[in-house]
Amino acid sequence: MTTTAEKPPATEVGVLGWLKKNLFSTWYDALLTIGSLAFIYWVLRGVIEWALVKATFSTEPGICKKARAAAAAAGETAGACWSVVITNIKVFMIGRYPGEEVWRIWASLGIVAVLAALTWWVWRAEAMREKRRWVVIGWLLSFPVITILLRGFSEESRVLPLVPTDLWSGLLLTFVLAIVGIVASFPLGVLLALGRRSTLPALKVFCTMYIELIRGVPLISVLFMSQLLLPIFLPPQMRLGTVLRALVGMTLFSAAYSAENVRGGLAAIPIGQYEAAKAVGLNDVLMMALIILPQAIQKVIPAIVGQFISLFKDTSLVVIIGLLDLLGVAKAVTGQTEYIGLQKEVYLFAALIYFICSYAMSYSSRRLEVAMGVGER
Repeated sequence: MTTTAEKPPATEVGVLGWLKKNLFSTWYDALLTIGSLAFIYWVLRGVIEWALVKATFSTEPGICKKARAAAAAAGETAGACWSVVITNIKVFMIGRYPGEEVWRIWASLGIVAVLAALTWWVWRAEAMREKRRWVVIGWLLSFPVITILLRGFSEESRVLPLVPTDLWSGLLLTFVLAIVGIVASFPLGVLLALGRRSTLPALKVFCTMYIELIRGVPLISVLFMSQLLLPIFLPPQMRLGTVLRALVGMTLFSAAYSAENVRGGLAAIPIGQYEAAKAVGLNDVLMMALIILPQAIQKVIPAIVGQFISLFKDTSLVVIIGLLDLLGVAKAVTGQTEYIGLQKEVYLFAALIYFICSYAMSYSSRRLEVAMGVGER
């Protein structure tokens, strides 16, 4: 005797099931959904017509001026001219980075993609738990490898000729500033948080003064200080480029905020955890590394990721010190004679990139919280 399992109704699973459960579960939910969609369309109708319906996507020279002239003659509002983005997409992405060395950027992205795929695979499979340390080691080794790929060795090198950091610009520079700032500032922030809670008076006072001083001034002042004062404290033979000095300033600034986030997590740990760790014979270092810090960081994941998202968006301030990040390139593109007056298209494209990256970080944070059981008993 055989039995066959019947499939659930098509309206209960998949996309239709989600729509029925979340948007059309009752008659008043359906009315609210339809009304909301109508309101959204009414509000965004002008934007949709400007950005899509009346938009120009051709890269033909002078097409934007022709489209605006035709719209003005007809007494209508001209649509968006996306040719400014399509034509300059390479400039937005890599800026002044030499075109013949673009393969280095693709190679770096390939390394990151492979490591991301391995991380996803290893962390999902319980049988691969022992391999996780190798994935972590791979991420740590990827930073010097990618740095060498992007920068090169020397101008005489035939394999990897030197590409000065002053030529790094566009979205490439934005990612470099954000990633290096995040990776470097977090461990420094942890050390500052531990130092502020230390029983050593000198260490505690130093960490407290540093955190309060940095958190009491805006980021742009820290960037100017790193550009002007940092060379004074370095040996004469050591000269850091503008990008490296900006990285130092952003790292020092973000570390102060990360330290306060971590300190909040440490304050949330019950005293019983400290007593239990000492009861099993752990010294202070092992107690903090194995018991206290993992719990503290787990509790403040949303705050830490929020700080990282803020740092990613704050990279746009480097344009004030002469660096051409994504927004700097956008401003330069709008200065071209053919694309004067197309600021809306350029800045909307830049805003979309910032939103996608920020949302990806926020989504990854939520997935990490679910995987670690944050907020669950």
